[in-house]
Amino acid sequence: MERLAPVAEQLISAAQRLSSRLSEMSFGPPVSHVYDPLIYAWDAHELYLRRYASDTRRVVFLGMNPGPFGMVQSGVPFGEIGAVRDWLGIEVPVLKPRLENPWRPIEGFACRRSEVSGRRLWGLFSERFGSAEAFFAEHFVANYCPLAFFDRARNLTPDRLPAAVVAPLFEACDAHLSELVGALQPEWVIGIGAFAEKRASEALVSLPVKIGRILHPSPASPVANRGWASAATGRLIALGIWQ
Repeated sequence: MERLAPVAEQLISAAQRLSSRLSEMSFGPPVSHVYDPLIYAWDAHELYLRRYASDTRRVVFLGMNPGPFGMVQSGVPFGEIGAVRDWLGIEVPVLKPRLENPWRPIEGFACRRSEVSGRRLWGLFSERFGSAEAFFAEHFVANYCPLAFFDRARNLTPDRLPAAVVAPLFEACDAHLSELVGALQPEWVIGIGAFAEKRASEALVSLPVKIGRILHPSPASPVANRGWASAATGRLIALGIWQ
């Protein structure tokens, strides 16, 4: 029987294949710039995978795509700088993308803007589990799409892209998500927001995994601004994932 590579190695190879596949795609108006942190922030992302995806995980939390002050800067999903540096213990040099967006420059770990969604997400995990090692013993956090899209300064999420480019983008990201879940073998995939839940439900239909959802922690959501952590915790308890 063929021996599989360690989980982290599988995820590293899968991420590199996804990045290579996406690099062949073009995105026209309204997209002015596209960032792929799996290229210019690869050292940070690879370290994240090696350190926190060493084995299978019971629960995978799935976000949509990088935020301009999170993974775009740090290479880590929901990568609010303070959380990545101080809680995850990751701080490495981040390069510049080939075509930098002057309205959204890459500052890496020198970025002083806080990614609110990431601060809320990692803040909840930190408060509940104490250490990153305790959280990652059973959990992992990933993004469905590794690319960030901009219309000058405006962040464009994948669900706002023209239909003509969405189909091949989703096909590539669906295939990668299937690889990731195949390697981590979780019992649950929890979409962080409705988009991630929908993509997981479609991409993983043939895999033996349960799909759930928590509210996205975005400050654009009035509901999230009225106690996101308690709402997310309550939902995870209701699903039987947390006690």
